[in-house]
Amino acid sequence: MSRSVLVTGGNRGIGLAIARAFAEAGDKVAITFRSGEPPAELTALGVLAVRCDITDSDQVDLAYKQVEDAHGAVEVLVANAGITKDTLLMRMSEDDFASVVDTNLTGTFRVVKRANRGMLRAKKGRVVLISSVVGLLGSAGQANYAASKAALVGFARSLARELGSRNITFNVVAPGFVDTDMTKVLTDEQRAGIVGQVPLGRYAQPEEIAAAVSFLASDNAAYITGAVIPVDGGLGMGH
Repeated sequence: MSRSVLVTGGNRGIGLAIARAFAEAGDKVAITFRSGEPPAELTALGVLAVRCDITDSDQVDLAYKQVEDAHGAVEVLVANAGITKDTLLMRMSEDDFASVVDTNLTGTFRVVKRANRGMLRAKKGRVVLISSVVGLLGSAGQANYAASKAALVGFARSLARELGSRNITFNVVAPGFVDTDMTKVLTDEQRAGIVGQVPLGRYAQPEEIAAAVSFLASDNAAYITGAVIPVDGGLGMGH
């Protein structure tokens, strides 16, 4: 059966690959995006694109109303939207820290809480949060980002306990280094240095992250909740 799926930050990179995977599987897919325009390929796949800044609760509520009017209550939520403001702690302003946490953590709280309304009514739902290997390993110059991504694990596991009896699962996917526009701007030397840390010796493709998300949202993962699934080429082993 075709489900109502919402992917936040679904207009590029990992989010785009996730939205594409669900749409190609026959689900009714909506994405949120904050800036720019969604790629034409999503329109061709029938994906509904809704402009929304997840740091604004009113915009989140409006986005959900648009999705619900078009596709019905959200049955699968993938909270992917996030930002970085990397700098060393001594140079990091309070805004650098607060804005990253507000988007990556509090923004996730906003979209998950709003999705819960329909999921509780239906007594079923799938929620997948996109964290990062950085949230488990830490990374110099990314204290704000790592803190926000690590916090998603505690958030998901608390909700897994809180709402498991309602047949709503909460899981976390923690990608490693992924070949996206963000990493393509690095120099060859920087890319080689990163790959040298990864046991599998390469970047992940966005589609590999999407495959893990698709699995967690499938019937095959009905008994998995509160899990953290690393898709990192072995970079974060033991964490």
